[in-house]
Amino acid sequence: MKLKSKIKSQKSKRQILTLGHSPDPDDAFLFYGMTSGKIDTEGLSFQHVLEDIETLNQRALRDEMDITAVSVYTYAHISNRYALLPYGASVGEKYGPVLVSTKPFSIEQLRSAKIASPGPKTTAQLVLMLYLQPAQVVFAPFDQIMGLVLSGKVDAGILIHEGQLTYAQQGLEKIVDLGQWWYEKTKLPLPLGVNVISKRLPLATQKLAAKLLGRSLMSALQNREEAIEYAMRFGRGLKKDLTDRFVGMYVNKYAQDLGEKGRAAIELLFAEGKKLKMIPNAAKVGIIYEAS
Repeated sequence: MKLKSKIKSQKSKRQILTLGHSPDPDDAFLFYGMTSGKIDTEGLSFQHVLEDIETLNQRALRDEMDITAVSVYTYAHISNRYALLPYGASVGEKYGPVLVSTKPFSIEQLRSAKIASPGPKTTAQLVLMLYLQPAQVVFAPFDQIMGLVLSGKVDAGILIHEGQLTYAQQGLEKIVDLGQWWYEKTKLPLPLGVNVISKRLPLATQKLAAKLLGRSLMSALQNREEAIEYAMRFGRGLKKDLTDRFVGMYVNKYAQDLGEKGRAAIELLFAEGKKLKMIPNAAKVGIIYEAS
């Protein structure tokens, strides 16, 4: 009996997958179906790990997560070990991370300014380097950047998540929307984050987890009111209308299916990053489970 119990326990443990995502409204909305029990997970269990995106990036670089959200920039460094999932990508079409300050700056002035960034492996950092290659970058958690700019400890900062909607209320000025800049340069959306799954897992498990992620997203869309109420817990004070607006920005058509345009945008971002030697030459885009 003891041996059977031990084997049963080991099987149960193998069904628990770590699932990393940011504590922000769009990720909370995406995973609502899983966390609320509204979808059948077909024997898989998920241990939710809520961390800021740079922490998740670093954990993925150390191969610590089974499934996780990561920055597209980080995905370029782990594409040999993690497979790209087709659901839940954060893609901005004509919008994205916003560079803000308390006063106007020219591009030349910015090159010698001190700029706060949400992390060395965030896509925001990669696009900032593509935009102007600043001399001074200070890395800080995304939710501290607005305060650093307002206090004068840095000259400017890149805002991600809900800060893209609330900076003006705090008296900050937009210098550039990096998503808008990218679109004007490429006529493509800016791929910021993706969900990935470890290739060390059995292929059947990878495909099932991908399918469940798609189901979770569809459940949230079909139960939008409830899912928005849940997502508000992660909005750091965002009211319902702004939470709904922010979710709509990133739980868009690319979140439902990255598609050819989304993949092309990632490939171009990789190509541009390779020119700066910020992305390895071996980096490539791969989908393990087609959206349907």
